Amino acid sequence: MINVYEYIKNTIVSLMPSEAQITKIELEGPEIAVYVKNVEAVIKSSDVIKKIAKTIKKRVVIRTDPSVRKSEKQTREIITKIIPKEADIRSIEFDHTLGEIVIKTAKPGLVIGKGGNLLRKILLETGWRPNIVRAPPKETKTLTSVLQVLLAKSEYRLNVLRSVGHRIHRSPLFKSTYVRITALGGFREVGRTAILVETAESKVLLDVGLNPGAASPINAYPRFDLADFDITSLDAVVITHAHLDHCGLAPYLFKYGYEGPIYTTKATRDLMVLMLQDLLEIAERENKYIPYSIREVRKTLLHTIPLNYGEVTDIAPDIRVTLYNAGHILGSAMVHLHIGEGLHNIVFTGDFKYCRTRLLPRANDRFPRVETLIMESTYGTDYLPPRDEAERELISKVKKIIEKKGKALIPVFAVGRGQEVMLVLINGINKGLLPKVPIYVDGMIDEVTSIHAVYPELLSEEVKESIYRGENPFEAEYIKKVEHRDERRAIVDSDEPAIILATSGMLTGGPSVEYLKMMARDEENALIFVSYQVEGTLGRKIKDGQREIVTFTPEGKIEVLKIKLKVFSIEGFSGHSDRRQLLSFLNNISPKPERVILIHGEESKVLALANTVRRMGFEVHAPRIMDSLRVA
Repeated sequence: MINVYEYIKNTIVSLMPSEAQITKIELEGPEIAVYVKNVEAVIKSSDVIKKIAKTIKKRVVIRTDPSVRKSEKQTREIITKIIPKEADIRSIEFDHTLGEIVIKTAKPGLVIGKGGNLLRKILLETGWRPNIVRAPPKETKTLTSVLQVLLAKSEYRLNVLRSVGHRIHRSPLFKSTYVRITALGGFREVGRTAILVETAESKVLLDVGLNPGAASPINAYPRFDLADFDITSLDAVVITHAHLDHCGLAPYLFKYGYEGPIYTTKATRDLMVLMLQDLLEIAERENKYIPYSIREVRKTLLHTIPLNYGEVTDIAPDIRVTLYNAGHILGSAMVHLHIGEGLHNIVFTGDFKYCRTRLLPRANDRFPRVETLIMESTYGTDYLPPRDEAERELISKVKKIIEKKGKALIPVFAVGRGQEVMLVLINGINKGLLPKVPIYVDGMIDEVTSIHAVYPELLSEEVKESIYRGENPFEAEYIKKVEHRDERRAIVDSDEPAIILATSGMLTGGPSVEYLKMMARDEENALIFVSYQVEGTLGRKIKDGQREIVTFTPEGKIEVLKIKLKVFSIEGFSGHSDRRQLLSFLNNISPKPERVILIHGEESKVLALANTVRRMGFEVHAPRIMDSLRVA
């Protein structure tokens, strides 16, 4: 049996120029880290890294030996001389374990230089590998704490990476002969998405969410109680995006023994940390039970390995993953799994939007190979109006409320719909379609919006170019951040009309519920839904006609609150593909899959979509929770 690690080391030593002075070669997660004393010799042999990567078919990163790194003081002085002042460097942080310097700057291009020449110069003159981070327009607690935790626990993280690396690059015990998919959550329902993919050698979990509308744990969490499911035996977890129905139970895995990696995009990593922390804070405030603590949230962060779109990465001895843009929210990804040596290819769409929006480009539809497609079905029977029509309807509804001196409450998801609706309203005011009234932003929306500005390359062309010009497309003098919950009563009692964007988007908790209780009795006010409302949530009940809610007075007495404000639901803003877009995606996807497995939709919609897809010539499956299906 071939020793993978020995083969990798021997190949690298034989191809690397001897002047590089290799001191060690380590398996660090999916990457092979080569530590050298003379990095200049590697840079001069410009093609050597590409040649090594092509030969061993692994990702290779060059790190400097600690002995050749300049002191922090010397390094700061050198960087100050190399980088122009206009780059507006905000901070320089040192990761002594990985030999990296994190440079936070308002203008990354000026730090990178033409063709990366300034990065190479920093590396050569300091011995530190530069990691460039775009500074947000205003500092965010989330990004600051993420960086602090990663730096403070760098040694722990390195140990995680090396443990993961040896697991990935272990010599296979079995030849891949089968692939099985098990439905742990999110099938014939919306919420708690979790899919187990098994081969003879490996086990990978795709998403690990919770159901915000479920009344009991048996329906709220994925079915990890299967007889042959063992959290500790998982090789990897891949998370498509930062909505809680896809990532909300990730920390639970670490509480119960998982010590492996989580793969996702960097934007999803940052947003996921924010969403999980917020979930715990709301649960504590509302006395709800969440089966993990902030300790496991931090551990989730430390075990997360961020990937770029299109980056092919080993996550198990017989599985490689590639993430592609899903167009759903910032950082959302479709997951492509290449299993074995050409044995089978799976694409899981996650939640995806197959059209451009003001915020994001359209989802990807091109893959190297695909035999099995796992596709969301949220709007499997529904035709949503075009986005421009939905925008006009929103502007029209809000305008009428404002003209009558009322207030419009728009519950939104902090990630995605919040930013999309902000852009629509700002555009409407700038074009004179709406009067210039205060737009109050409450909950995590402001924090999440700042994170969007850090990743302009993932956004639509218009928004991206605006950020590159140094503008903030999400900012205007009439956008008001609500700093404290005590401000809410004053906003509602004010005589002036206003627009209120508040989380949560399904009225499952958070500020939107507080505003609803304060605004419900005034017929001049309005509640406007722009997001999908999951079955069982308060938002869905009100959308379907319920006009009374049971609540508590400040004294703790039960009260039946009558909803007299106007209720509107504007379809077309969803980050999900409607029926037309789902079928268009199936017509356009290349190459065509042999089978389609439907997930993430209410049962009636999944089954109706399955009939249509079957008539298109695909083998179709609509599994129930706990069903298993062998696909190879």
